[in-house]
Amino acid sequence: MSTPNNFTRKDFLQISALGLAAVFFGASFKSLSSSEEKPYFNLKPIGRQFSLEGYYIWCSSPIWGEDGKVHLFYSRWKKEKGMGGWLNGSEICRAEADSPFGEFQHKQVILTPRGGEFWDATTCHNPLIKKVDNQYYLFFMGNSNGKTNTKRIGLATSKTLDGDWIRPEQPLLLPGKEGSWDDHCTTNPAFVKGNDGKYWLFYKSWNTKEYETQKGPVRGNRKYGLAKADSPMGPYKKVSENPVIDFSSLPNNAQLEDAFVWKQDGKFHMVARDMGFYNHEYGLHLTTKDGLHWTKPEIAYLDMKHYIQEPTPPKNLNRFGRLERPMILFDKDGKTPKFLVGATQGGKFETSTTFIFEILKFDKLDIFYLKKYSR
Repeated sequence: MSTPNNFTRKDFLQISALGLAAVFFGASFKSLSSSEEKPYFNLKPIGRQFSLEGYYIWCSSPIWGEDGKVHLFYSRWKKEKGMGGWLNGSEICRAEADSPFGEFQHKQVILTPRGGEFWDATTCHNPLIKKVDNQYYLFFMGNSNGKTNTKRIGLATSKTLDGDWIRPEQPLLLPGKEGSWDDHCTTNPAFVKGNDGKYWLFYKSWNTKEYETQKGPVRGNRKYGLAKADSPMGPYKKVSENPVIDFSSLPNNAQLEDAFVWKQDGKFHMVARDMGFYNHEYGLHLTTKDGLHWTKPEIAYLDMKHYIQEPTPPKNLNRFGRLERPMILFDKDGKTPKFLVGATQGGKFETSTTFIFEILKFDKLDIFYLKKYSR
């Protein structure tokens, strides 16, 4: 068993010991974690700010517009397709609200599956909206056969948030060669300008053979790679044949997905959905200075029941209770994280909705000292 390149040997041994304890005592990382009550984000729930009758909503990517409103780029698919409809029939749309505290209203469809022989023939999903200089960049994932093995990251561009969007004829980033860790697909784009002047594109993938031959509730091991370019438009070149985030040496087939990356206080931060490091309900927070070597994950946020209480939905919503596809809406200065935006099952239409949290200024430790020394 090899040690992940982003952990020290001490960290690895501690985590491995926790994993072995989980096996022998039937406990999870959650129950063994000393930091579970101290997540990185101190959150105040605002609520389910966007839902649509007859649709599942997922992948909510927010950005402030020049009109002072919040524009939400999101994916949706028809309710009759069920939760798995994102893979074969999702489309990307835009909604608006006066603020994150207001209810969003659907405005327009941005990208739909094109059919035929196009690389994004059967789905358009995973929107990530970014602005660089005077151009808007909409990263997304498309597939051509309604399955995971043709998922590819693409990039559409526009001068304005309401279009017209220039649609890409080819994917932005392709999988690795057969047998590589990333030979199955490219998906879950995360984009940031690096400290080397280049544009960094993080992507999720996994190995096809592992995915097809493994047994268990989660097949394959999802890892993150990094590609760089001199322009947001590319071409992007992978920095290594190896992933930059890899939990595969840890117990319980630990992995992560749904990464969002931003720069703050001289380093790069990532928030992602946990898939077995602690459990499958938390968010993870990691940092790096170079994009290659990441810190051991800490808990970014807890499962939804720690923040809200809702009736249990129908059994088909078996992922109810966790926040997925976490993304950050910054203050209007573009630097300070102010809102955590994600997707979660449930809501009045018994599908899935956008859920928004306010990120409070102080974490619990800061509040403790503030109260103690301000008397």
